[in-house]
Amino acid sequence: MTVANLTPEAKTRSRGRPREFDMDAALDAALRVFSERGYHAAAISELTEAMGLASGSIYKAFKDKRGIFLAAFAHYRKLGRRRLEAMIASAETGREKVFQMVMYYTELSYGEAGRKGCLVVGGANDFALLDEEAAAHVVTAFAADEKLMADLIRIGQADGTIPKTVDPDAAALAFLCFTKGLRVIGKTGRSREEMLSAAEAAMKLVT
Repeated sequence: MTVANLTPEAKTRSRGRPREFDMDAALDAALRVFSERGYHAAAISELTEAMGLASGSIYKAFKDKRGIFLAAFAHYRKLGRRRLEAMIASAETGREKVFQMVMYYTELSYGEAGRKGCLVVGGANDFALLDEEAAAHVVTAFAADEKLMADLIRIGQADGTIPKTVDPDAAALAFLCFTKGLRVIGKTGRSREEMLSAAEAAMKLVT
């Protein structure tokens, strides 16, 4: 995806010609700002500097800070989903797939990644309180994770690695609360060992 760009080379182009920039790289930079500063504290000046764009291009491509945030949110979800699905695909049984999904969030909940927190749980959730469209994005993101987990539990029940007595929907909601809670607790500097212990304990939901 491309829109107007403000590189020095682009300045030599004739006036009126479309200028291009790497949208993914720009959104990656915006994600870093929003993750570190949060939506409300992030200034347009910080975003334009991080994204390597001038305010004119920012407003043309995204209209405003809200537009940047929503685009960055969608980008964040796309990248995260791709990594999560790759981890799940590497597991053979349903129970192992559930564990891989739990581990995906566990590994993001300590160290530098943990301190930055989750754009969905943190900044997006705060922003959703003031904006119906953002709220819909948050609801959709949570619902997608919950459904995926329920599907994985059912796979485990079908292959015999998860007991039939487990309620897939109830367990999926419990895992949703657990994994999102991990991202909140991760901002407080808990250790990898603590988070791994919590993940192991959470797996008792499917025992």
